[in-house]
Amino acid sequence: MKVTAIIPARFASTRFEGKALADILGKPMVQHVYERATRARFVSEVIVATDDERIATAVRAFGGRAEMTDRGHETGTDRLAEVAARLDSEIIVNVQGDEPLIEPAMIDEAIQPLAADPSILMGTLKSRIKNLHDFLSPNVVKVVTDWEGFALYFSRSPLPNFRDKWDSLKDEKFTSGKLLCYKHVGLYVYRREFLLQYAQMSPTYLELAEKLEQLRVLENGYRIKVVETEHESIGVDTPGDLEKVLERLKRQ
Repeated sequence: MKVTAIIPARFASTRFEGKALADILGKPMVQHVYERATRARFVSEVIVATDDERIATAVRAFGGRAEMTDRGHETGTDRLAEVAARLDSEIIVNVQGDEPLIEPAMIDEAIQPLAADPSILMGTLKSRIKNLHDFLSPNVVKVVTDWEGFALYFSRSPLPNFRDKWDSLKDEKFTSGKLLCYKHVGLYVYRREFLLQYAQMSPTYLELAEKLEQLRVLENGYRIKVVETEHESIGVDTPGDLEKVLERLKRQ
């Protein structure tokens, strides 16, 4: 079974322009993501999908593979699908280009259910929320799942809403994990044919309301397998996030 990890990377970014090329200990950020993705056991190949020659040149300079894509894409999924349409891989992994600390094991954890069960079309990850700030923050996407681990809903709002236990969120019970709340980790795995179908679906009401593209899948009646991971990563949206990455790497 051939598995291709695709890293969508664009130069233009509202909060941090050119972040894919931001220097992290002598390497551009996209190189850190690429090298970590290649270390995932289930991944056969890694490709950077970009609309900017500066990023493509940087990727080729460190020996990576870059594919140019249309500048008109509105989402990373559209960019992903354009490259996937040229491939013969059965499974496509969307590894975010702003996750320089992504653990290879996280990629394998997300792939494994699709490798084991042909009926699963799409998968992603979740991790335990351990503090009140993340639970309340609209920048931290929350997810709830059914007993089989399939997503019921994703939201920027606190999810679930503890009607009778709100005071408990303010004490040690929350940070010790007795209240089970999960944040969504934005790493996606698709069967290639489903990804191409998904990219052709029109944006949906909940997707547009929450600004969460994965809700399009649920609104169209498909299921997303969500695997819990113990690993933690740091997404880089701002220069401040980059400083956090540098601090962690220096500690390691």
